[in-house]
Amino acid sequence: MAYIFQQIADNATIKYYSQDQTEQSSRDWYRNTAAAVKTVNTVKMMNDKQNIVSKLDINSIGKMYMFFYDPKLKATLPYYDTFPLVFPIDFKENGFLGINLHYLPPYLRAKLMDNLYKTANNTKYDNSTKLKISYQTLNSSSQLSYFKPCLKMYLWDHVVGSNYLNVETKNWDAALMLPTERFKKASKETVFKDSVRATR
Repeated sequence: MAYIFQQIADNATIKYYSQDQTEQSSRDWYRNTAAAVKTVNTVKMMNDKQNIVSKLDINSIGKMYMFFYDPKLKATLPYYDTFPLVFPIDFKENGFLGINLHYLPPYLRAKLMDNLYKTANNTKYDNSTKLKISYQTLNSSSQLSYFKPCLKMYLWDHVVGSNYLNVETKNWDAALMLPTERFKKASKETVFKDSVRATR
């Protein structure tokens, strides 16, 4: 488990768990705890050898990944994220299509994630759990409309080091709120403002 997720889990063990907590209150606690983190060492996160994979394929659809990325068209892009937080939704020969939740402000990430959970293949919330999502699924649901500014194409040969951190399902809510976005050429406030405008 990546170091930051372990810290949050340890904190939960000490301060949070009790028999009467609801599923939503658990999610909210993890999100609030992660949102309070000021900085995260993304290089250290990628040293989590237990959950690092070197290849994504069709079986990766609906799972969450983090990775370093250097866009091919960065010179012409208004801004871009060099450490995406992505759910892959489709695969192409030269890369994959995914939704990078970093493009949304935290409150919209939470709103989108709550509705994405409704597509999960089971309610175990363990390594067998994945979202049943595709572009068609996302585009046909008004509850999932916030995905639009998050939709990005990632090319295999621009994934730095060809390594991906598979974020375990139990850590999705923490990953959602951690300050791991690494935007270039614009501030995150500018990115969020543009994304909110795009969802209207």
